[in-house]
Amino acid sequence: LPGTEQELRTIAKGLGAGESDLHLGAAATETSVKNTDLSVYNVVYFATHGLIADDIKGLHEPALVLTPPDAPDPNDDGLLTASEISEHLKLNADWVVLAACNTAAESKPGAEALSGLAKSFFHAGARALLVSHWRVDSEAAAKLTTATFEIQGRDKSIGRAEALRQAMLAQITEQPADAAALWNAYPAFWAPFSVVGEGAR
Repeated sequence: LPGTEQELRTIAKGLGAGESDLHLGAAATETSVKNTDLSVYNVVYFATHGLIADDIKGLHEPALVLTPPDAPDPNDDGLLTASEISEHLKLNADWVVLAACNTAAESKPGAEALSGLAKSFFHAGARALLVSHWRVDSEAAAKLTTATFEIQGRDKSIGRAEALRQAMLAQITEQPADAAALWNAYPAFWAPFSVVGEGAR
């Protein structure tokens, strides 16, 4: 997504990650994700579009949208699906952030919540996830996630869930700079996200 580069760079800087740890734009491909040894990262962060089953024709499970190749093939069609995450990714991450729409959604219509992407990332080795329960506003999501990491970076004694709670409260109580900023306190902008899994320090 066009607006996510600054979000990712801010998070990466706070975590001490280098340029080689970022996969942006044309480098953010399904092949890149599958070929990177993700087990060496404590935090794995996706800032992109999230799809649920049947969002597009022929998609029968949730997926993260990545940069499509010039010539799609079965191994890289630009969609990192829930089944591919379970089968191909090997994680050892304290936290996987899915800053995208509907990442807590079910695997298919009518199934349990968290049975799609969330379950797949747990199978792959994540201990905690930051997921969304509905469509998110990109700007609001970036503000909330960067604030969450900043808060946790400042106070190592608090956990992921508490850092998210504080970031939400800050967004709700922030003095608006103009009339448009009044919307920041509206739940649609801060409430989609939740921490699942291990939320403690």
